[in-house]
Amino acid sequence: MSAVSDEGARPGRLPAAERRSQLLEVATRVFARDGYHATSMNDVAEAAGVTKPVLYQHFASKRDLFVELLTEIGSELQDTIAKATADASGPRQQIEHGFRAYFRYVDDHPDSYRVLFGSGSRRDPEFASFTRAVEESIAAMIAELILVDGEPVSDRHVLAHGIVGMTESASRYWLSHDRTPDVDTLASQLAGLAWSGMRGLDRGGQT
Repeated sequence: MSAVSDEGARPGRLPAAERRSQLLEVATRVFARDGYHATSMNDVAEAAGVTKPVLYQHFASKRDLFVELLTEIGSELQDTIAKATADASGPRQQIEHGFRAYFRYVDDHPDSYRVLFGSGSRRDPEFASFTRAVEESIAAMIAELILVDGEPVSDRHVLAHGIVGMTESASRYWLSHDRTPDVDTLASQLAGLAWSGMRGLDRGGQT
């Protein structure tokens, strides 16, 4: 029987799956606070109340731990937005529901958001690829809504990425400034700004 299974089997110890989930939760908090490079596996182990060998039973290295976090957080954010927009009755509602889901995720999971979009994720090519994948996914959903008279705008993918960048920038500022206005007001205002800009396009402005 493996060491991880042994841990889960001992009386009074968390089962392996629950321990792993706990470690990921604690690691998110520590990485968000201190950044990837300043955080050690020992820091994560101490914050989780386990020994370093227990942490290494679940994750082979700090890098593996961080990659798993990025994968999990990225999937969670994408799924949150996709579910929120799935039942929308039209493009305007998709924009509104998508922005609201995005900002509510930021509000509910600020540490996860900081890990995914923080500077530590941007500086490393492998880590940055996870962030870009999330941005690409969100931008692709937005791009499908950028139409003029029912036809796609030629540069809509570039414009969609502009909206994604605007949303990320607003989220970082909002988190560092007492989260004002409230999340629903922020989502409504940014959705309105994005929708007005998308509707303001005309064929004369296309390349």
